[in-house]
Amino acid sequence: MLRVFTILLLATCALQAHAKVDSAQAARLGQDLTPLGGERAGNAAGTIPAWNGGLAQPPANYQPGMHHPDPFSSDPVLYQVNSQNLAQYQALLPAGLQALLEKNPEYFLRVFPTRRSAAAPQRIYDATRFNAQAAELISGGNGVDGVAAGIPFPLPQTGQEAIWNHIMRYRGDQISFVTNQAAVLSNGAYNLLKLERDIYFLYGREGVTPQDLDNTLFYYKYKVVAPAKLSGSALVVQETLDQVLAIRKAWRFNRGERRVRRLPMLAYDTLQPDTNGMATADVVDAYNGAPDRYEWTLVGKQEKLVPYNSYAVHQKGIPYDNILGRNTVNPDLLRYELHRVWIVEAQLRKGFSHPYAKRRFYIDEDSWQVLAVDLYDKSGELSGVQESHPISYYDVPMFGSTLETIYDFKGERYFVDGMDNNEPMYNFNAKLTPRDFTPQALRREGN
Repeated sequence: MLRVFTILLLATCALQAHAKVDSAQAARLGQDLTPLGGERAGNAAGTIPAWNGGLAQPPANYQPGMHHPDPFSSDPVLYQVNSQNLAQYQALLPAGLQALLEKNPEYFLRVFPTRRSAAAPQRIYDATRFNAQAAELISGGNGVDGVAAGIPFPLPQTGQEAIWNHIMRYRGDQISFVTNQAAVLSNGAYNLLKLERDIYFLYGREGVTPQDLDNTLFYYKYKVVAPAKLSGSALVVQETLDQVLAIRKAWRFNRGERRVRRLPMLAYDTLQPDTNGMATADVVDAYNGAPDRYEWTLVGKQEKLVPYNSYAVHQKGIPYDNILGRNTVNPDLLRYELHRVWIVEAQLRKGFSHPYAKRRFYIDEDSWQVLAVDLYDKSGELSGVQESHPISYYDVPMFGSTLETIYDFKGERYFVDGMDNNEPMYNFNAKLTPRDFTPQALRREGN
């Protein structure tokens, strides 16, 4: 009898661990909830409006190929937050942003009216509603099964589900683009690194089934264009869905060696090249890769001041010197708004090593884009903050970051990626196939 009871108990626990949302909850998507699971209504104070579809169509003054005109350029600045009035707004700020203001008295946040501009194609909304009753975590939460497009867990019940929503959110079908990155040292010195990048997303493509994925999320490639001494070096990545089952495959072409090498590891705390030691592999896109080295906790939803509708820093022709200040990005080019965000905490598990022993993620309820991350070191001290400055790429439509930053408080330095102001705009209709992301293709790129 005891053995039967134990078996029944284990079976019940397994069902609870993989429980899906029932049909009544799923029916809320597109009703009192947005199609991706956010609260459709505004807040009681009226400082957050209702979501009414986001920016799903370009404004009249947009032409294909343009750096996206700011549809909210006439919005007034409601107020500024700085080190002098920080106490007044402290409850609304991520801890990392509070520290950034305290350490840089000349820095400030310009706060604008809240515009809920996030939007995605209708097929992504349809897939998300299906996923609510079909998606399940597998491999101890290190993979997701039963889905091929859309947000997998629009009504998350765990921290793992919420971070998977970020990892698997819609970012277009394929993109070719050119961006610049810079590691700005404590004395303000930096060198620009220009990259040509291609991404082919398999997850989220129209008509793709779970079987078609073959444990693959997307393919990624970059080639260094400048400076001249690094030009020609290139990297290609085949991003797996369950990276514990099969780690991401990565190959690098080194111009000096004139050969392609398979990288044994490009994940977790592996340092990215040319970032002055400020960027680990898993901070790209705020967080990427397997979640297995952290314990994830869904803290809940709160109202916070976060980067949003960052069109000003996205505009064509801005000199990169005007973006990169000595200690921070130019605050006159940034926009902050009050939004509801999911807060997820990640605590490093015993037996694993990482510069960030704890992270607190602030995830947009309307898009599942991570907007800010508090970074804590091994001693539990707040050591830095990440930010993603997003816009609605309304020509797709897709909501994603146009600029990403990491501030290292102890080193008094910061890293910026995504500057494209003097480059051709993203091409979301690039002619790419998986064959463009092989070691052989990488060798051709380097020659």
